[in-house]
Amino acid sequence: MPQDIDFDLPPVSGVSPDPEGARRRNLEWVRRTGLVSGDRSLDWYASWDMPRLAALGYPHARGTALDLCADAMGFFFVFDDQFDGPLGRDPAQTMRVCQQLIDIVHGAPAGPRADACSRAFADVWARSTRGAHPAWIARTAHEWEYYFASHAHEATGRLRGTPADMETYLQVRRGIAGTDLPLSLGERAADITVPAGAFHSPQLRIMRQAAIDVTFMCNDVYSLEKEEARGDMDNLVLVLEHARSLGRDEAVTAARNEVDRRIGRFRELAGQLPALCTRLELSDGDRAAVSTYVGVMTAWMSGYHAWQTGTLRYRTAPQIVPVSGPGYFDQILNTGRSPRPVPETLHLEQMTARPRRPR
Repeated sequence: MPQDIDFDLPPVSGVSPDPEGARRRNLEWVRRTGLVSGDRSLDWYASWDMPRLAALGYPHARGTALDLCADAMGFFFVFDDQFDGPLGRDPAQTMRVCQQLIDIVHGAPAGPRADACSRAFADVWARSTRGAHPAWIARTAHEWEYYFASHAHEATGRLRGTPADMETYLQVRRGIAGTDLPLSLGERAADITVPAGAFHSPQLRIMRQAAIDVTFMCNDVYSLEKEEARGDMDNLVLVLEHARSLGRDEAVTAARNEVDRRIGRFRELAGQLPALCTRLELSDGDRAAVSTYVGVMTAWMSGYHAWQTGTLRYRTAPQIVPVSGPGYFDQILNTGRSPRPVPETLHLEQMTARPRRPR
């Protein structure tokens, strides 16, 4: 089990205050939207500590901005778990389900009979776009569409039964990881608008892609055994094994090298930004936005890593949520099918080290 692998990520630079208040408000939100129901599910959800992830990953967030980040993280993880059962092996049904959420991105109402995921997402989307720059809304709408649509292609990978090539893996994994979206939420939490000329510079575009890849590549190493048990193919270690005919230890080392290379590139390009800002003749305010944006990307990489190595979500015994069974207690997506009951499980205090997929 590659749980002792260490990555040379930037240190955690700060933590947003009031995580306790955010915990209380986040639990109220998941109950109100129906995203989590029943004592069993609520205890399991609370053990993940979404507000801690928000506080670590978004040190700029305060008050309602911190609440939005915590609620968005809660939506991501609960929604993702809905595909750890039969739905996640049915690409066509997955696409039908996800299209409902894509429609919300593009203006469709959730409706009074919407399922809990649709209600929760509609709320997150409305709050995140309120007062946002039109360019941010347009970009983030595409990111949500990419995220939802990618779940069908993850399901296709499970049916294929063998890892994809590296290029295909990256296209699918970047989508289902949804890691563009946390960075965009970080921009909102920090209340910045990076000028387009800087945002789309080679330096910042490559840095953003590096920050995205680092997050899910570390996840893949830590969640390798869980991925194999569920038949998931979109895992960096499995892809490297398959593509390069590597043994397990060699593939884990190669995965770590992929992360190290991106971190090195991120740091190299960060050093070029002052000269870029000078060439573009950016104002002091725009320079500050660029600097803060680098901090947003750095904080997400380091904060997510600090959270994922400590949360109980990834250290639970398989009896809590069985490794080979559905990754949820309650089916809250309206698939048009009768939900299958999940068997009773052990209590949370019986947890031991066993990772689940970090997303």
